[in-house]
Amino acid sequence: MTVATTEPPAPPGRRRAPRGSARRSIVAAATELFARRGYEATSVQDIVAAAEVTKGALYHWFGSKSELLTSIYRELLAEQTQRLREIADGAGPVEERLRAAALDVVEHTAEHADELTVWARSAHLLDDEQAEATRRERRRYHDLFRDLVREGQASGVVRTDLSATVITHAFLSALGNTHTWFHPDGPLTFAEVGHQLVALFLGGLRPPGPEPVAPLPAEPGRRRPAGSDTQRSGPSPARKNP
Repeated sequence: MTVATTEPPAPPGRRRAPRGSARRSIVAAATELFARRGYEATSVQDIVAAAEVTKGALYHWFGSKSELLTSIYRELLAEQTQRLREIADGAGPVEERLRAAALDVVEHTAEHADELTVWARSAHLLDDEQAEATRRERRRYHDLFRDLVREGQASGVVRTDLSATVITHAFLSALGNTHTWFHPDGPLTFAEVGHQLVALFLGGLRPPGPEPVAPLPAEPGRRRPAGSDTQRSGPSPARKNP
């Protein structure tokens, strides 16, 4: 397919988007339609009509509807990755940078919740080549975040009994799956939900302090040593009636 080098003239009666804004109009229209109707139910004609541009203008910027969807996400991911890199490479204690990184994920996600939700719901519809290219870029972001967690482990401010990879995926997956249960008419905003996830995440990273060691359960038929119940942390479990 030959990509046009100039935007074709608008048909009679159609208002042309201001010069330089056609791409932004296409992205905004596509995002709104994908979020409201779904990716599959939205046609290229729907997008150009909503953006008030021609099909030639859309194909000047994007080779297909799937490339448009991928571009929306990859541009957001590139922006998010750059922000994370600046935080990770910045000054200050690692615990402050880790907190800033976690909060930045939440803030960026809240700012672009519609686009990221569309991507989460539609990514499985892309062809293998587009999906793999996006996964590679997403892995770079995960690796950067994981390296910051590892730095925290090496500094003694992040627990080391858990894998940095598990920690990273647990937090990013929890935030990335928020669209599956979040309701805008609920008691919390998306940003508030995100900040609560950050609180859970950061609280779970603290190295565990010294705690009483709970005794092993008695083997069947063997009595527990006298006084062992006093070593148990927390209330004793309720016994079932015989």
